[in-house]
Amino acid sequence: MIALRPDSLPSRPASNPAAAASLLLDGPYAARFAGELIGLKQGFFTSQIALRPHPDDPNFVETIAREHAIGVTTGQKFLLAAWRGVPVTAFAASFLDTSIAIFTLESSGLRRPPDLVGKRVGYRKASEGDVIFDAMMAQLGLPRSQVTKVADRDSFDALRGGEVDAIIAALDDQPSPSGAGYLRLNVIKPQDYGIHVPGLVYFASNDLIHDRPSVITDVLQGLIRGWQFVYSDYARSVPILAGLAPERLISDRLKAELQQQRSLILPTGGRIADYDESRWRTLRDILIFAKLGEEEVPLAQAVNYQFLRDVYRRSPDLGAPGAWNGEN
Repeated sequence: MIALRPDSLPSRPASNPAAAASLLLDGPYAARFAGELIGLKQGFFTSQIALRPHPDDPNFVETIAREHAIGVTTGQKFLLAAWRGVPVTAFAASFLDTSIAIFTLESSGLRRPPDLVGKRVGYRKASEGDVIFDAMMAQLGLPRSQVTKVADRDSFDALRGGEVDAIIAALDDQPSPSGAGYLRLNVIKPQDYGIHVPGLVYFASNDLIHDRPSVITDVLQGLIRGWQFVYSDYARSVPILAGLAPERLISDRLKAELQQQRSLILPTGGRIADYDESRWRTLRDILIFAKLGEEEVPLAQAVNYQFLRDVYRRSPDLGAPGAWNGEN
């Protein structure tokens, strides 16, 4: 049984009492949640799962704990909440790396982090992008004091209008090549300069993990199959996704966004949903460096690797090279 909740509806507790669990998205329906949407639409979950978007919730992680649910949000938001004592555990990755990037106009000639010294960079304070940018510059030994960071000027309109020389934004925020606001851009990716942190992560309330671990295993397997389906053939997956929210998910833009985020989900030589401890350690270190929090809860208590190991051990076909057919 599948329950898809329109993202135009206000957020409220799931109304499907028969569902084994709710899967909440930290945001509206979008390409970044394509694996979840396809997993449910195509029946890749054997448990009864209710899916609903939960945009604009500043306490998203707390909501997951309170509703004994499963959620997907940024690694940064998850870890900071776990440090505050919210009883949740991460069990897999959605985006294996951050989707944050630094964008400049192609005509500007700004193509590498050193080029940003002495320039104006639009950002949002204390955001994932803000933290990642500072960590990248520090790792490269570049003088952050010589970069003028302009708060709340992280839009492509601000970049186009010359208010800033660069902006920090997510890959799927950039204008579509077929859209009216398309810009020729240079993209600086932090992971190309040694900054590797979990991007989007799947997590659940500790109560759900303790009481119904089989639900977590089933959801994880369905998510992996969902992402495989998304990227095995755009001709099949894009129309299905677009049909779920026609006003928001426009086929041409959806395909472009899926292509932009593909390497975050299907890394060369890696497995869907897999993550490693080194990424979590890096995230921990840069959050402490940014003075956003202290590690009150050790990573070993906040992050679980066993569900991934069990799923890939029980279904080795999920990680085989032929499990998905590549980009079409």
